[in-house]
Amino acid sequence: MEWIPLTSFEQLDKIDSDSHNAPIVIFKHSTRCSISAMAKSRMDSGSLAQDFPESQAYYLDLLNHRDISNEIEARYRISHESPQLLIIKDGKCVTHTSHGGVKYGFVKDALSKI
Repeated sequence: MEWIPLTSFEQLDKIDSDSHNAPIVIFKHSTRCSISAMAKSRMDSGSLAQDFPESQAYYLDLLNHRDISNEIEARYRISHESPQLLIIKDGKCVTHTSHGGVKYGFVKDALSKI
């Protein structure tokens, strides 16, 4: 997976704007959690650039940017979980999953339906 680090609130505005052109993936990851590490490994098995070249994937390190995670929760009205995967389209979260559901297959399936 080709990740863009999500480190600022301004990037959330860009995600909302860019999501009007193509779906955006946000992966919320805790670097201290073994379940989250397994989910990241499952995500890294795929290539968004190859399968959906118009889409982008953002990676949020929850331990360093919990404030951004809180804004994601408020902005998209999705309760915080970790690990968590959100797909943003037209400025809204159109689908999400967490824990064992976080895998590249989920992304492929969801994006193919948008």
